[in-house]
Amino acid sequence: MSLDRIFAVSGRIIRQIIKDRRSVALIVLAPVLVMTLVGFSLFDERDILNRIIPALLGVFVLFFTFLLTGVSFLRERSQGTLERLKITPVSRADLLVGYLLGFLLFAMLQSVVILAYTVLVLPVSYQGEIWQVFVVLVLLTIVAVSLGILVSTFAKNEFQVVQFIPLVIVPQIFLTGVVVPVEDMPWLLENVSKVLPLTYAVDMLIGIMLEGQGLLDLGVQIIVLSGFGAIFMIGASVTVKK
Repeated sequence: MSLDRIFAVSGRIIRQIIKDRRSVALIVLAPVLVMTLVGFSLFDERDILNRIIPALLGVFVLFFTFLLTGVSFLRERSQGTLERLKITPVSRADLLVGYLLGFLLFAMLQSVVILAYTVLVLPVSYQGEIWQVFVVLVLLTIVAVSLGILVSTFAKNEFQVVQFIPLVIVPQIFLTGVVVPVEDMPWLLENVSKVLPLTYAVDMLIGIMLEGQGLLDLGVQIIVLSGFGAIFMIGASVTVKK
């Protein structure tokens, strides 16, 4: 891999997204509007709000990052940019790492917006350290970016990327403790939840924000979530042909 080539690819992605007003709006405005709706609809139900906010943080970071990455990477393919890059000396590893870094910058910005708005504007109480919550969200962001790149390689247009949401995102919302605690689910669904990355992110967010745990107490979840990110990126490297 070449750092110059990686930074060249990521720099081009950054410039491309900045020029796209829809992407900028998706990064900043969409999460704020959704969190506002959730927060103020439960304004008088502080106990419920405090209980579900950790899980919702994970859900929104996964959802918006997946959508941003999937649609943006698909545009690269549909506009022929990816094909043109393939005939240059840029290797497949340079290409994927460059795209990952470019998308990751905006996805992390989105995570900052979601987290900051949640803890500074909404009436939310929490126990753990906010910087540790941010670390978990960054790790989940890396997973979501890798997943978005992987899934977008199977889509032919933006509508198909959206169609993947019921298959990839919605099951994680219902099976990772966001709606019903995992331990209260039927045996089969409880075991299915163990192969979903959002499960481990939600576990960590709940542990930090509601139980006051630290990252050192959540080593297993960190390793597993990191493994998901590596698997998705390897899968993307296989599906993006050189």
